[in-house]
Amino acid sequence: MAHFEIEIKSLLGAKEKAETLKGKFLQRFPEAKLKSQTAQLNHYFTGGDMDALFELLSPHFSEEQRVSLRKILHEGKNHSVRTRQTGTGDERQVLFVVKASIDDSTSSNGVMRMEFEEAVSLTLDELDDLLLSAGLEYQAKWSRDREEYVADDIALCLDKNAGYGYLAEFEKIVHVAEEADGVKRELLALMEELGVEELPQDRLERMFAHYNAHWPEYYGTENIFTIE
Repeated sequence: MAHFEIEIKSLLGAKEKAETLKGKFLQRFPEAKLKSQTAQLNHYFTGGDMDALFELLSPHFSEEQRVSLRKILHEGKNHSVRTRQTGTGDERQVLFVVKASIDDSTSSNGVMRMEFEEAVSLTLDELDDLLLSAGLEYQAKWSRDREEYVADDIALCLDKNAGYGYLAEFEKIVHVAEEADGVKRELLALMEELGVEELPQDRLERMFAHYNAHWPEYYGTENIFTIE
């Protein structure tokens, strides 16, 4: 359902740095659990008609889900629309994802965002085709391996991203927008305690733009790049 996602990224680069951060997080939160360990395909889209998109997707969601989807499509700004496949074989799941910014950052990589993320009974190609028929176009295709650890209401995702290398995401979900600023401060304090820094938004946007311009060189590969 639609909610507010507070997410702060840190670029780690090497696997060794990811392992060090994981060790510190588990020491800080001994009750933390490994929630999931998956391979993901993420397809990003641009453009399109949000009303047409809503009509095409409505039959695949419950009424409650449709209310949340309508809210983020109509009230959000700078939408980032994605399709996602996680897992393989019988564990495979396909999701439709929309993120919209609630601060001055972008919805693709911003810190504070509205989010809608729900599974659909379609293949990734079938879901992509629905979006394309609503006038959306591919922006880029991404691949990553993700480990997600959860302690209380804080999640740490350690991602091995095509193009980026290893990246950490500290995340907390809230249901009231007014809580967002306080949660951001909480996550930044935790990151400082664990010895990692926030990836600046301007650098992240340069990385994102470079990947989008060259994604066929990285999607599904071990290739990485460095953008300062």
